[in-house]
Amino acid sequence: MCTFEEVIAFLPPALRLRARELPKPLWDRVEEFRLRAGRLPTVSLEGDELHLPGEGAVTRRELELTVELVTQASAHTALEAARRGYLPLKGGHRLGLCGSVWTEEGQVRNLRSLSSLNLRVAHAVPGCGAPVLRALGANGELPNTLVLAPPGGGKTTLLRDLVRLISDGLVLRPLRVGLCDERGEVAALWEGEPQFDVGGRTDILEGCPKAQALLMLLRAMTPQVLACDELTDPADLAALTHCANCGSRLLATVHAGSVEELAVRPLYRELLDRRLFSRAVVIRRGADRAFRVEALPC
Repeated sequence: MCTFEEVIAFLPPALRLRARELPKPLWDRVEEFRLRAGRLPTVSLEGDELHLPGEGAVTRRELELTVELVTQASAHTALEAARRGYLPLKGGHRLGLCGSVWTEEGQVRNLRSLSSLNLRVAHAVPGCGAPVLRALGANGELPNTLVLAPPGGGKTTLLRDLVRLISDGLVLRPLRVGLCDERGEVAALWEGEPQFDVGGRTDILEGCPKAQALLMLLRAMTPQVLACDELTDPADLAALTHCANCGSRLLATVHAGSVEELAVRPLYRELLDRRLFSRAVVIRRGADRAFRVEALPC
């Protein structure tokens, strides 16, 4: 089954039929299906949102049915497990959820009713990281590297391929990789097996906050490289600092469009000040993604 068919299987029948009416050349370019109660369903293609073919707005029942198809359970039961705002799906795909949130003592306990869903399509692009890794490892060694792009810019896709290439030694010498896959999007473990190829020397810790996962992998798996997606918390920086001091190479992604943007955001300014990373890979989005390697002060 192709990725497009795999993902639309999570849509209710009427929306599934409308999705299949998209021109086939677009199927491999679909990034997200957006369903909003009372609004026309849309599909995201390289940053643009287009209406799905056909008529009729998305109903509340269609939102609930999508969650039921994803989880094979009632929407009410499933929403209790969606406290982080998304549900991981087989194949590395993800369902983001919005609606009325029930909190208790400052903690999200449940989503009581749905208002919109984002069915995000995971794509693997084997080989996309090879020229990047050749540029990074021009002296034969992997530097501590940050991957930069705005949301939806392809950071996770590039990170996945870099991990595979590093782990299998396809560009540089093979290295053991510890992968912190907090949201289950990089390797997409399913019953213990990765749905995406992340290399034969990669150990994966999924669903655990990055700061804890980094230290757990460091203690248990003696990684030569530690990789993680989307640094967002000061605790992540503390854990990365500890890991770097223990000799592990670092590979991580951040939400930023440029090195200059890093410098004006407090968390990432601190990241630069700590001089943990010596290289940045900046992803430029267009008809095709372009990658530029830049030196960071170290």
